[in-house]
Amino acid sequence: MPTRIIISGTIDMPPQNVAPALETARPLIEGALTEPGCLDYDWCPDPRIPGRIRVFERWESEASLAEHFKCEWYLNMRNHLGSYGITGAATAKYRVDIEEPVYDSTMTPRADFFTVKK
Repeated sequence: MPTRIIISGTIDMPPQNVAPALETARPLIEGALTEPGCLDYDWCPDPRIPGRIRVFERWESEASLAEHFKCEWYLNMRNHLGSYGITGAATAKYRVDIEEPVYDSTMTPRADFFTVKK
């Protein structure tokens, strides 16, 4: 099974630009969600920091993310957001080697990876 990838990040712009930037980006977001290997592609305003957009993406594999970076949805999103006056951005990608539920069968939250044999 390929290793999944998570992208988490923020994009900052003038606060008055966040709502129109996200509203007009909707076709690009919906387009990215149709790409093979795209599991999540979520963009939303940060509820605590005015002018900040939160980005969360999950990809089935490195190959699917690589294809996304060549895709019109990604390339057009970069240009689209740039037109709204980006003042800062920070994004990181993470390889996911283990995925399991937070809660065990007794509904107890677990910080350890309890399904993995040690």
